Amino acid sequence: MLINRTSLSQTVDGINAAQFDGRALAAAERSQAARWIAARQGLPGSYGGTFAGFPSERSRGIVLFTGERITSASARHILGEEASRALRLLGVRDGTVTRALEAADDGLMRCLERAAEDPRRRNPGLFCCGKCSVGLWRNLLAGGLDRRDERLRRGAQHLRSVRDGEHGWRKFPFWYTVLALSDMDSGDAKAELKYAAPALERAASRTVPSASYARRRRELAARTLSRL
Repeated sequence: MLINRTSLSQTVDGINAAQFDGRALAAAERSQAARWIAARQGLPGSYGGTFAGFPSERSRGIVLFTGERITSASARHILGEEASRALRLLGVRDGTVTRALEAADDGLMRCLERAAEDPRRRNPGLFCCGKCSVGLWRNLLAGGLDRRDERLRRGAQHLRSVRDGEHGWRKFPFWYTVLALSDMDSGDAKAELKYAAPALERAASRTVPSASYARRRRELAARTLSRL
């Protein structure tokens, strides 16, 4: 069943998995999931009026599609971005869903506008931190928010300045970042994936693991390398 009635993050994960695997969802399943997610919009605990996780997700955090655990306000923000992205992937034409997504977009735009007022944050491709910035990119890639091309370009350009010398980036979750970069088509994104290539090659060369997140990472590595 696509909906996990006690976890917004796991419901979103199921939608992401279907998209990653190229698996079509039945219209009824998409509609049911979209309405269920939409009903979480603006509930207590939601970030900026987006989509609220359940109490256990707010206290223990969430696990990203690529397996990294995120906690506290970052978990609330990323869940809002990822739930918005999931609704866009589902593509359900329903007034309730549309209104919920528009309200979430409005809330996120207000957060971005407030962040832009901080003189220390002059890059429109970044949010408050690395992990939240990647969540923003994922929503942008699905068609959300504004200034898509500029934000994605500036975000990818920033990564060069935070390379850690070990094929990753300081303060940016490696696999989640690779997942977003793999959906970008800019030269800057490709340059960062080439920088990460030795780490991707190690992952792709391993025996297919049994754990689901490890399998996803191996598959992501292989797919990314095939496009470089």
